[in-house]
Amino acid sequence: MANHDSPQTDATTLEVASDTAQMILRQAELFASGLLRISSLTQIVILVVLLLVAEGARRVLTPKLEAWVRTREGMPKWQLRWLVVVRNRLRGIVFVLLAWGALAIMQEMFRFPSRYYLIAIAANLATAWLIVAFATRLIKNNALRRIVNWAAWIWITLRLLQLDDDTQVVLDSARIGMGDSSISLWQILQGAALLAVLVMGARFITRTTAERLQTNEDMSPSMRVLAIKVIQVVFYGAAIFIGLGTVGIDLTGLAVLSGAIGVGLGFGLQKVVSNLVSGVIILLDKSIKPGDVISLGDTFGWIQTLGARYASVVTRDGKEYLIPNEDLITGQVVNWSHSNEFVRLDIHFGTAYNDDPHLVRKVAIEAAQGVDRVLSHRPPVCHVVGFGDSSVDYILRFWIKDPTGGLTNIRGNVFLALWDAFREHGISIPFPQREVTMLPAAQHDADQPPA
Repeated sequence: MANHDSPQTDATTLEVASDTAQMILRQAELFASGLLRISSLTQIVILVVLLLVAEGARRVLTPKLEAWVRTREGMPKWQLRWLVVVRNRLRGIVFVLLAWGALAIMQEMFRFPSRYYLIAIAANLATAWLIVAFATRLIKNNALRRIVNWAAWIWITLRLLQLDDDTQVVLDSARIGMGDSSISLWQILQGAALLAVLVMGARFITRTTAERLQTNEDMSPSMRVLAIKVIQVVFYGAAIFIGLGTVGIDLTGLAVLSGAIGVGLGFGLQKVVSNLVSGVIILLDKSIKPGDVISLGDTFGWIQTLGARYASVVTRDGKEYLIPNEDLITGQVVNWSHSNEFVRLDIHFGTAYNDDPHLVRKVAIEAAQGVDRVLSHRPPVCHVVGFGDSSVDYILRFWIKDPTGGLTNIRGNVFLALWDAFREHGISIPFPQREVTMLPAAQHDADQPPA
């Protein structure tokens, strides 16, 4: 329900806006007429000369800076990124230095500000441009960076033209009715700016904390991920609540609305909520952690990251599977490195009946021990498991401790070692053979030409 005084409020807003616009036009006319004075033209010429000198300095300093950067091996990436920013804004940096130097000289030479006010405006604008350019580099999102850049430029321009107070009055007089209360455009802008600053601060803190936690060897990988998630929820939630509360928005009034939205989302996003809860359970019980080698159905690989909704599993062929956390809780998962890194592998083979089984077992064990990645302190064993139709069947068991290095490749290396060892000792690997006997009647029928 709208407020009863909304027409009066709209009239006041229009009146204030009209007065402000007229004042801006008067100031613009005075400023334009002042540019025709000799002192103003002199300052414009000085600024043009300073800009040309800054452009020349940029062309001279840019190759030297690039050559110096190439000699700095091992420099961190963040330092290289900032040096790139400095290289791209060398002209502005030199112009700021020259403008402030020229302003200091003009202030010493002349007592009246009209002799150097254009240089002062240019120096302040250029300095503000540099500050905004460097500050917005901290924002990774390109769209947010542009918004902050334009907002900062608008505020700086209004500040330098001394129109910030009038603009605030106009924005504060424009109010939006919200039931029995109302909120002004100025409060909305304040809240958006404060919320953006708080969110960026929360993002910086969480990233810094996450980097420190990732290097903490005293914590398990799953506890690191859980701690990072908790810190992100706490800081981002605090930023949103503080930002909304500072501008005067009553958060208690959102309780009923958020409850209704929560019920609706609960029915529509059951799988999403289930994956979120499953992710927390996985982090708490430490059943799966980053770096573990797992098998889930036909997927075999190692856990790269544990997200809030899914786990990233990278296979040996470079494929990355995003497995929902719910599947890791409800499905059967083989964790090859859950309690320890030791994995036992089995290889089945057979030899001919005329080969000595004692020699075959000895040769097989020695061949497996000579393969890299096969553990020596857990020696391989070989057993006879049966007498087949054409071979004596054996099983060779050996241990490894690095399943992340792959299982198929180590099996292949052991098979090759067995092949070489059997050829060296004259041990044969039988294969099924078939003998076809041609009966005389069948041979006679085969010699007859077809009818």
